[in-house]
Amino acid sequence: MSKLIALENISLSFGAAPLLDGVQLQVGTGERVCLIGRNGAGKSTLLRIIAGLEKPDEGSVWRKPNLRVARLAQELPQNIDGTVYEAVAAGLADVGQLLVAYHALTHQLATGGSDDDLHKLAELQKKIDVVSGWHYEQKISETLSRLELNPDLMVAELSGGWKRRVALAQALVISPDLLLLDEPTNHLDIAAIQWLEERLLTLNISLIFITHDRALLQRLATRIIELDRGNLTSWPGDYQNFLQRKEELLQAEERANAEFDKKLAEEERWIRQGVRARRTRNEGRVRALKALRRERGERRELQGRANMQLNKGERSGRVVIEAKNISQVYNDNVVIKNLSLQVMRGDRIGLIGPNGIGKSTLLNILLEKIKPQHGSVKVGTQLEVAYFDQLRAALEPNKTVAENVSYGCDTIEINGRKKHIIGYLSDFLFTPERARSPVRVLSGGECNRLLLARLFSKPSNLLVMDEPTNDLDIETLELLEELLSDYKGTLLLVSHDREFLDNIVTSTLVFEGEGKIQEYIGGYKDWLRQRAEAKSADKREALAKKVAQGAPTKSIGYEERKELGKLLRRIEKLEIEQKRLQALMGRDGFYQQESAVVQKALEELADLEQELERAYERWSELE
Repeated sequence: MSKLIALENISLSFGAAPLLDGVQLQVGTGERVCLIGRNGAGKSTLLRIIAGLEKPDEGSVWRKPNLRVARLAQELPQNIDGTVYEAVAAGLADVGQLLVAYHALTHQLATGGSDDDLHKLAELQKKIDVVSGWHYEQKISETLSRLELNPDLMVAELSGGWKRRVALAQALVISPDLLLLDEPTNHLDIAAIQWLEERLLTLNISLIFITHDRALLQRLATRIIELDRGNLTSWPGDYQNFLQRKEELLQAEERANAEFDKKLAEEERWIRQGVRARRTRNEGRVRALKALRRERGERRELQGRANMQLNKGERSGRVVIEAKNISQVYNDNVVIKNLSLQVMRGDRIGLIGPNGIGKSTLLNILLEKIKPQHGSVKVGTQLEVAYFDQLRAALEPNKTVAENVSYGCDTIEINGRKKHIIGYLSDFLFTPERARSPVRVLSGGECNRLLLARLFSKPSNLLVMDEPTNDLDIETLELLEELLSDYKGTLLLVSHDREFLDNIVTSTLVFEGEGKIQEYIGGYKDWLRQRAEAKSADKREALAKKVAQGAPTKSIGYEERKELGKLLRRIEKLEIEQKRLQALMGRDGFYQQESAVVQKALEELADLEQELERAYERWSELE
């Protein structure tokens, strides 16, 4: 494994405590390194230094000669002009400009054009030939196709999720040696996240990525590095191994700090002895005490854990929401078709579906913010609704963090007890200084924590959350999981975080297209299993109908009957093997193996499924 990049003694400060304090890091070919740490720890800054976009105060960055580095930033691209094709081609610099001109001219000629345009096209073709640009044209087309991007749409008119895809395509199109990804799953739906996983697993490039998506982390990472209090620690293996070893390290750190503090206290008592003792004291021991004091003063304490708690409302009625035969159509697009649903007190329901399919529309109909075109909705009694909006529209950017929660008051009441607003916000990891800062200066993770602080300050028995996990660090995310799992009210949750759904919801509403919304028991993995079982049952039913409708014109012979018997046994074995492989691939750590092992298993499953399809067809013929 050859070295791609090396950081030596990188330090950077924006305040009293250094953000990066003598950081060391090496990344080699083929590594997929996940960078984790608290919001505000400096993860994005470290990626910017690696990308060469920011310089450290001290230290050096070595890069392999001619290293191609691409970066996907955490923020959504706001200043991309022109079409999707132009935006993606911009990642290719000069070659991209030639291809953009060629693409625009061919479109122009398709609707007319002059001899001069044909001459320009020929000149562009020659220039593209000289720089071997047709390979990149193919690369652009392939990337656009993979991400299902329409090359002719204007980027400015796209939603957040589609802009994220454009930025990702722009990063992938140059075939980088090292790809830097900062929260790449933000604003992507589950299908796009799964595509991203598969794509990154098969790309022969090195990765350094930041993510709160634990399923993505578990599948992709070959190594985890943690940025904590300015220091970088490398942890080999997967996320589960990291959690165990991190806990052991924190316990060892706590013991060492306790022993240090005990020794310091003993030395402080000694130095404060009487006049006689001071006259005869050991000056070497005095110097050692001063060194201990300096060391204690330089110690950076582990940041406190968020202490979020929900402001519980009165108990709602038994039936929270009842929807009967509701339908909604926008511009001939069927969003909801004949959905009947009963939400009971205590239900925790997850909504799953692609971006733009209508999840937020359904929430607004169920909350009676939108009247359905057909059908009816009835909400239960004593409902107190708290709504988390993924667009953060509830936040006022020019007001302070405290003002956005307390509305100008100094105290806030949580579960019958008054609490000072600064103390309440400290539970959400806002320092007093940060609590008095305007919202516009907050990071994405801080904005989401503020939304949670605002949301949880209101009494509720129906909690509606639309993509609450974006930008949260993993530790805060896991705390939110605990909180929601213990919530005694009713929860409606829109999320593309598969692990989050699995750990919280008791059922899912899945948008399956053309307005069909199907309810499944359990979380995301339960839905996948039930869907696979339903498809298998549908296939068998279809084959049975085909047999019943196509009455044979002649009976089959002895050899064919013998073949049929063997075929049925073969189908049974193939189905068992299919389930075994699917279970194997679903295990933690499967994708941390050598890429050749993973690829072999994927190919084996694909071959098996093709053979199973052929066996079904032959069974149909013989029956």
